[in-house]
Amino acid sequence: MQLFINKRLNRVRSCMLAGLMLGSVSLRAQSIDETYNEKIKEYTTDKRFLPASVLNLPDDPKVPSPRKHFGQIIGTPGIIHRTPEIYGYYQKLAQTSPNITMQQVSTTEEGRPIQLVVIGSEDAMKRLDHYKKQLALLADPRKVGNQDIEKILGDTKLVYYLNGGLHSPEMGSPEMLMELAYRLVTSQSTDIKTIRDNIIVIINPVSEPDGWDKQVDWYNRYFKVRKEYDDGFPDSPPYWGKYVFHDNNRDGLQVSQALTKAMFKIFYEWHPTASLDLHESVPLLYISTGTGPYNETIDPITIGEWQTMANHDMASLAAQGLPGVFTWAFYDGWYPGYALWISNNHNAVGRFYETFGNSGATTYLRDLSQEKYAGDAVTSKEWYRPDPATEKVYWSYRNNINYMEAGVLASLTYGATNSRMLLKNFYQKGLNNIRKGTEEKPRAFVISKDQRDPAMAAYLVNQLRAQAIEVHKAESGKNQGDYVVLLNQPYRNLAVSLLTKQNYPKEAKFPPYDDIAWTLGYLYGVDVKAEDSIAYATSDLKMISDDVNYAGNIAGDGTDYVLNYKGQNNVLPALLWMKSQGKQAKAVILDTKTTIAGSKDTLAAGAVVFKGLTADQSKKLATQFGLDLKATKADPTAISSPMRQHEVSLPRVAIYHSWFYTQDEGWARYTFEQRGIPYSSINKDHLKAGDLRKKFDVILIPRMYGSATNFIHEIDSKFGPLPYTKTAEYPSHGFPDATNDITGGPGFAGLENLKKFVEAGGVLITLDNSSKMIAEAGIALDLEPANAPGLFHPGSIVQVKNRKPDSPIMYGFPETFSIFRGMAPLLQTKKQNRDMMLMQYGTKPLKDEEEYKGAVMGMPDKKPAKEDPKSAMPKKEDPYVLSGMVRNEQTIIGHGGIFNVPVGTGRVIAFTFDPLHRYLNHHDAPLLWNVLINWNHLDTPANLTTATESKTAPASKSSGGN
Repeated sequence: MQLFINKRLNRVRSCMLAGLMLGSVSLRAQSIDETYNEKIKEYTTDKRFLPASVLNLPDDPKVPSPRKHFGQIIGTPGIIHRTPEIYGYYQKLAQTSPNITMQQVSTTEEGRPIQLVVIGSEDAMKRLDHYKKQLALLADPRKVGNQDIEKILGDTKLVYYLNGGLHSPEMGSPEMLMELAYRLVTSQSTDIKTIRDNIIVIINPVSEPDGWDKQVDWYNRYFKVRKEYDDGFPDSPPYWGKYVFHDNNRDGLQVSQALTKAMFKIFYEWHPTASLDLHESVPLLYISTGTGPYNETIDPITIGEWQTMANHDMASLAAQGLPGVFTWAFYDGWYPGYALWISNNHNAVGRFYETFGNSGATTYLRDLSQEKYAGDAVTSKEWYRPDPATEKVYWSYRNNINYMEAGVLASLTYGATNSRMLLKNFYQKGLNNIRKGTEEKPRAFVISKDQRDPAMAAYLVNQLRAQAIEVHKAESGKNQGDYVVLLNQPYRNLAVSLLTKQNYPKEAKFPPYDDIAWTLGYLYGVDVKAEDSIAYATSDLKMISDDVNYAGNIAGDGTDYVLNYKGQNNVLPALLWMKSQGKQAKAVILDTKTTIAGSKDTLAAGAVVFKGLTADQSKKLATQFGLDLKATKADPTAISSPMRQHEVSLPRVAIYHSWFYTQDEGWARYTFEQRGIPYSSINKDHLKAGDLRKKFDVILIPRMYGSATNFIHEIDSKFGPLPYTKTAEYPSHGFPDATNDITGGPGFAGLENLKKFVEAGGVLITLDNSSKMIAEAGIALDLEPANAPGLFHPGSIVQVKNRKPDSPIMYGFPETFSIFRGMAPLLQTKKQNRDMMLMQYGTKPLKDEEEYKGAVMGMPDKKPAKEDPKSAMPKKEDPYVLSGMVRNEQTIIGHGGIFNVPVGTGRVIAFTFDPLHRYLNHHDAPLLWNVLINWNHLDTPANLTTATESKTAPASKSSGGN
C-alpha cells in the first residue's frame, strides 16, 4: 500500500515539475522589459500605488515599446508628448504588429487629425467589416427579423471604446493609452490574451488634439517649473479648442464641435457596446455610477450595467491593494449631453473614470483634507469607498497612469469575459425601445408645418437625425408637410428624452451635476406635440434620408417685401446678406402694429420691410434664410402718422474675452460665426488702448464667472508677464487670440474706457453673471443685486413675461414665452426705474408693484366697486417651471430678466440669463439679435396705435436715436 502511495506521489511530483517547466518555458518565451519595470517602480511614490497589472511589460523583439521608441517610459517626470509624436508611435505599432491599425476619423477646427486606433486578434483584424455589420444588426433589432439571435451573438465581437484626452489639463490618458496599446498587442499573458481574443478595443488617443497640443506647450512653457500645485497659477492655457473649453464634454445634444462629430461618427460606424471616457479630477480613482437621480428615460438594463461593471472594477483594484478607489459619490447620471452619453443614449453602456491628476508630469504633495463628495470626506471609509486615501498624498504622474491603466485593464477584462451578455443586453435595449414605442404612450411626436420659425423646425429635424432618430415627413394627405417621429424605433427613449419635459425631483438629496432640462421644442422655439395615436396613413409618410432645409416663400405681388417678424433666428443674417447686395437695398423696421391696406394681414411691431431688392434677390433671401415674405405694390413705409419706423443700420460688433475665462466667449464666437454675423474679438489690451467708440458700436461681454474684481484684474499680475504668443518652441499658442501678457486684466483705466464707450453712444450687452460684474464695476449704476432667499435655479426652462412689447429688444416675442435659465445672479432697479425692466421672470409682479387697495389717509374713502363674480374666482396661476426644477421659485418671480439701462448717450443691455448658452437655446438668441438690429433705436418707445398702409402719405423719417 505504501509503495502504491509513493508511486502516486512521485507521479504527482513529476507532473508538477513538468508543469513548472512548461510555465517557465512560457515565461521565457516572452521576455519582460526589466528596465521598464524598474522605472515604473522608481516613478511610483508608494508601493500601495503600484498594481501588479501594470508591471511586467513585454520586451517584444519586433514591436517597439514606448521606452524604445521615445527613449523613456510612459510617466517619466517632465515628459509629455504632442499629438504628432503620439500618433507617430501608434503608426509604428501598426507597422510592426498585425494586431493594431490606425485610421483618421476627421479633422479638428485647427486642422489637426483625429485618429482612431483599433486593436484585436489577427483573426478579428481580418474581419473588422464583418463585425461592424453584426453590431449594426444588433443595434436595430428590426433588421434581425426571424434570424437566429443566438447565432448572431455567437458570431459577433464586442467593441470596447476608450476615449482619452477630452479635457486638456487631464494629462494622463493620452500617455497611458500608448503603453496600454503596446501591452494589448504584444503581451501573451492569459489576461491580455483573453482581452485580445474576445473583444475589439478601439481607442481615441487624443479626442481634443487642438487643446492637447496647447496644454503640452503650456506645461513645458510655464507649469513644469511650479513647485506647488495649489499656488493659484493657471494650470491650463486660456484656450483648448478654437471655441470650446471644458464644455467640450457638454456638446452631445448640439453635436456642434469637430471632436463631438468625430465621436458620433465612431459610434455609428462601430456601435461599441461599452465605452469608457477617461478623466482626471477626483482622488484617487472614481468609477462612475452616480448618486442619482438617474435620467428618466435610461433603460434599467444600463443602470444595472453601471453598478455591476463599477463593482467588478473596484473588486479587481482592491485585489491589487489600491487605496482611494470609490464609486457612487460624484456626478448624478441625469444630463444626456456628455460624451459618454453618446453610448447611453444609443442602447450601449457609457462609463467614465476620474483619476487624480497633477495637470502634467510633475510630482506634488497634495492635500485631500478638504475634498468632499456627496457630503463625505474623500478620506472617509464608506460602503462605496472601502479603502480611502490618507489626508495627504505625495502624488506623481506615474501614480496616475498606474491607477488609470489598472482600471482600464479591469474594465476590458470584464468586457472580454462577459461579452455575450453585454451584446445581448445591447440588442435587448433596442427591443425594449421598439416595444415601448409600439405599446405605450405617446406613439409619436408631430412637428407641424405651421411654426413661428419654420427654419428652426427644420433644424430640429436635423438635430434629431444627428442622434440617429428616425423622422418621417407627410408627403400627402391633409397634414402634408408635417414631420413625424414614430416611436416604434430603437432610439425611442432618446426621442422621448429630447422632446418632452424633464421632471427633476425637488427632493433630490444632492445638487445636480449640470443642467437639468433640455426639451428641444422649448429650446428651439418649435411646437412639438406628443400624440397617443397616429393620424397619418403609412403611405403618406416618407422617411427623411438627408438633412432638410426650409425654403421660405413669397406671397403677393409687388416690389417691397414685408416680413411679419416673430423672432426668427435668420433675420439678422438676412439683413447682413441684404447689405451686401448694393446701396439700393435697405430694410426698415415698423415700430407699431400695422394693417396693410387691402389686406386682412396685421403686422406686429417689429415687422421688416425689405426695399430695393430685385425679384431674384428677394427670392434668394427668402429661400436661403427660410423667411416667408409678402410682396406689396404699395410702399409700406409711406403711411400716415402716428406710424413709427426706423431704417436698419447694422453695427460694428466686438466680442470681449478675458484671459481667465474663455468658455462662454467661445460659444458666443461660435454662434456668431454659424449665423454669419461679423465681429471683432477684443481683450484687455483693447480696453486699455481706449478709443473704443471710434471702432465699435456694440460690445458684447458674454457670461464670465466671478466678480467685478475678476473682471478688472483677471489673472493675478504677480504671475506675469505670461505671453500667450506663437513661437517656434511653442507653436500651438497665440490662437485664437494672442497677447504679450495674459495677466493683469484691463485695470481701472480699461474699465474707465469701457464706460466712456457707453457714455459716447455705444451699446454694451452683458450676459448672465457679466451683468452683475458690470453693475458692481459702476458702469450700470441703476442695477443692484436682488435678494432671492433660498433660490436654487439649476439650468431649467421657465416662463417669462414681456413687460415692454413696444421695446425693439422685445419685438417678435409674445406676452409670455419660455427661456432657459441657470444659476445666474439676480439684478433689480429701484421702483421708479422699472421702465428699464423689459422682461421679467414668471407672470406675477413683484410685491412692491402690486396695486394698493387699502385706505389712504387724507383722501376720501372710495366706495367699494361692485365685484365681478368671475373676477372673484381664484385665477389659475401660470407655471414658472416648464421643464426642470426650481426651488423657492416665488423668490425670483417678478424680478428682471432683461434691462435697458441708459448711460450717457449709450445703453447697457443687461441679461440676467445667457441667451447663447452652449449653442442650445436658439429660441432665446433673437432677443440678442434684436439688440444688434435696433442698436441705434433702443430708447424710443413705439406707438402701439394700429396704422393702415397708405399709398399717398409721405414716409416718416427714421428717429435715429441711440
